Amino acid sequence: MDWILLISNAAQEIISPTTAAYALAALGLAIHFGFTGLLNFGQAGFMALGAYGFAIATLTFGWPVWAAILTGVVASIVFALILGIPTLRLRADYLAIVTIAAAEIVRLLFTTNTFVSVTGSANGLQGYKGGFAALNPIPPGTYGFGPWVYNEYDWWVRIFGWGLVALAAFITWRLFKSPWGRVIKGIREDEDAVRALGKNVYFYKMQSLVIGGVFGSLAGMIFILPRAVVPSNYQTSLTFFIYAILLLGGAATVFGPIIGSVIFWVLLSFFSGFIARAVEVGWLPFLTTVQAGQLRFILVGLAIMLIVIYRPQGIFGNKKELAFVK
Repeated sequence: MDWILLISNAAQEIISPTTAAYALAALGLAIHFGFTGLLNFGQAGFMALGAYGFAIATLTFGWPVWAAILTGVVASIVFALILGIPTLRLRADYLAIVTIAAAEIVRLLFTTNTFVSVTGSANGLQGYKGGFAALNPIPPGTYGFGPWVYNEYDWWVRIFGWGLVALAAFITWRLFKSPWGRVIKGIREDEDAVRALGKNVYFYKMQSLVIGGVFGSLAGMIFILPRAVVPSNYQTSLTFFIYAILLLGGAATVFGPIIGSVIFWVLLSFFSGFIARAVEVGWLPFLTTVQAGQLRFILVGLAIMLIVIYRPQGIFGNKKELAFVK
């Protein structure tokens, strides 16, 4: 068992673009669920719209990077309005039902052969990274130390991705230190009381849904920069992973989703490598390679369960928020 290799591979996830994408998506859910109390189970849909909006704008229309990013953002805003207009005046569980169904509808629309010339159907899209790569200020070469050694494009993706995460975290922090943020938190605790104070609760909820959805669409763009756009990546399980990250770090916090994403992916990478090697050397003779791949999710789930049991408010959460998170 090569422990150094296992730890090295896991350490790479600390700054990986996937970790950054999940952190940004979890920040969006923190705005929805942690701060506002909106049960959005369709964050995967926002990520898919951001990813496909960026890729289609680049490949089909030949637009520059800034316009492709704007396309994904606008798509997420429209999606939030479609979800929010009929549901935000109703009970919270209606939004949950609508969002989980809408996210699946979006994924299936990108999978259908009707739009294969634009979406690529089940095969997805690739070849859209040229414009983004052309903006790379890093000279060609390999840079880094220890397990973090990458070429210029890989570093550019990481810098851009984590830069967006830092910007989103700062915006979230400033928002919830403002009067707007105090109204949002009041809606989470008792929206009838906020409504009695003369605030338009529906309007504030819609704003929250849009902002968190925009974060989700930007996360979808980061997610596809090191890989192709494939619709199977945006199944309902993606949203559940993001919720696990959110609750791990702290639902009503700014830095919790970021730390939660790092812990989640480091644990997943470590357990994935450990189980695969354990099967190879015969430590787990009762498992096949396919079963070993599933066991990693079980072990990560157990690790998260222990953290939730002994630190139920999350790593950065506090006990004042615990009653709501339950």
